[in-house]
This record gives sequence, C-alpha cells and structure tokens, in this order.
Amino acid sequence: MLLDSQTSVSTVRTEFPAWAPPLLALQFLTRVPVPGVARLSSEEVRVALGRAVGWFPLVGALVGVATAGTLLLADQVWPRLVAVLLAFIVEARLTGAFHEDAVADFCDGMGGGRDPSHIREIMKDSRIGTYGALGLALALALRVALTYALPVTTTAFAIIAAATFGRLLAAVTLFAVPAAPAGEGLGKDVSTAVRNRDLAIAMLTALPGLLPFAVVNVTALLPTLAGAAIFIVWFRSLLIRKIGGSTGDCLGFAAYAGQLIVLLGATAW
Repeated sequence: MLLDSQTSVSTVRTEFPAWAPPLLALQFLTRVPVPGVARLSSEEVRVALGRAVGWFPLVGALVGVATAGTLLLADQVWPRLVAVLLAFIVEARLTGAFHEDAVADFCDGMGGGRDPSHIREIMKDSRIGTYGALGLALALALRVALTYALPVTTTAFAIIAAATFGRLLAAVTLFAVPAAPAGEGLGKDVSTAVRNRDLAIAMLTALPGLLPFAVVNVTALLPTLAGAAIFIVWFRSLLIRKIGGSTGDCLGFAAYAGQLIVLLGATAW
C-alpha cells in the first residue's frame, strides 16, 4: 500500500494488520520464512517493528525450545559436550547467528574505536577484528561451558529461559538507552517506533519462557534479576559515554548478555 505524504503516523499505526507484529518479530530474529510480510509497505513495517518488540521474548522462547530439544535428543546418543555443540549449530542455523554477529561487531567497535563516529563505523564493518574475534570466542565459550554445566533436571528450562530473557533484555535496552545519533537501519527504525506499551507486552510474552524456570529454580531468580539490573545500569552508562546511545549491534549484545546472566544464575544456585 502506498502512503500519501499527508498520512499521519497515528493513522499508519491503526492500519497494519494485527498479525504483522508477531510475524515481523519472527522474521527479524530468525531465518524462518514468514509468508505475508512482503505485502506490508515500508512505513507499515517501520511502525509495526515497534510493536514487534513486544513479541521478541516469545520468539526467544521458541528458539530456546529448538535449542533445548536438540540438546536433549542429542544427549541420548552422544556425550553431553557434543550434544551442546550440536544444539548450538541448530540454533545458529535457525537465527542466522544474529546475536553472535552483534557481539563481534560490538566488541570490535568498543575495543578499537577512537571516538563515537569511529566506533559506529567499525560496528558497521562486516569484517571481524581482534577484539571482535576474542569477544565472540570468549562469549561463546562461556555459554558452551555454562550450558554443559547445567543440572540435568533444569537444563531445558534454563535454556528456554535464557533465550527468552536475552530478547527481553534487548527490549528493555530499547527503553533504557536512546538511539545513538546518526543511527540508521532496522535498529534505528525499531527504537523510534517503540512505545511504553510494547515493553509491557514484552514482559507478558516473556512469562511462558521464564515461569517454568522460576518454578524449578526459584533460588536463581533474584540473583538473575539483580545481575540484569546491574548490567542495564552499566550498559546504559557505557553506551551514552561512548557513542551517545544504542545501535542494533548494542541490542544484539544485550540479548547475548541476557542469556549468559540467566545461565550464570542457573549454574551458581
């Protein structure tokens, strides 16, 4: 649908179909083919992406189910470490290594950037430097080690909760940190279109992925929430100081950090 130049944003908000936000969230965070989304106009997509933020945790939970299911099945045949690696291979294929790419770009920018514009320029570069390679390797190794160390009785719940909480933390970062100046791309579109109501929806859609873990490992809940709060405070300060706000790579880094925070809590308590 072509939009008239006089069409207001508020009008556009009411025109995209109700199915658009959850399907856009699925398309945005995974490589799963999503029919119907191509029919939306560019303006409808921009605004609907703001609504899609509310569905990020639920998509994360679905990714977690795929990862946990693969691990549990592979664990019946191969040693646990092999099962963990196979599960991560399936997850990487499902998500297109979306957040891993963000971790590498974020570490490269923060590690090698001289000033805000230089940091953002490095983050946009598809090449991976020393900081990015080291940061991604350590983050992935830590996640493998934590997943391997999970108690057998809570493994599936913890993996699903981690995937859910990571996407929720990315949504929280959108509200806690303004978009960086001169930002562009989908990350900029999402941050400018998102509303307070979308964060509330994100918290609701996170419940299916988080509640089972909270029930089976309630002692890890408070440390996990405390760790997330400390991370958000630190992360906001870092981003404002370094680049004046957040970018898409920053949101991806937050999502990966959220997964590690849950896994750290699950293995410590």
